[in-house]
Amino acid sequence: MLDRQDPDRRTEARTTPVVVRLPGVLVDLFPGSSRRVEMQAATVRNMVDELDRRWPGMRDRICDSRPTIRRHMNVFVDGERATLKTKLRPGIEVFVLTAISGG
Repeated sequence: MLDRQDPDRRTEARTTPVVVRLPGVLVDLFPGSSRRVEMQAATVRNMVDELDRRWPGMRDRICDSRPTIRRHMNVFVDGERATLKTKLRPGIEVFVLTAISGG
């Protein structure tokens, strides 16, 4: 819990980035992108928007036209499957993974 009396701690919480881990298959499609990305984002939707701002077209790989996260993509926050509405707290790691299927 943040100390309401300590302005430095409040500032630190606002400026601590979210860490996004992207799958290699996605990174390979976007030259200059990275498997580990730091950014400010309050929700998964904000995160996807920022990824798309940095690498135009990435949103279309992660989301469909509804918009929702594509069926073959998974986003995990705190070990739980996330939606675009999932809130992100400063310093958290978000994992974007491609679904694996086979027979």
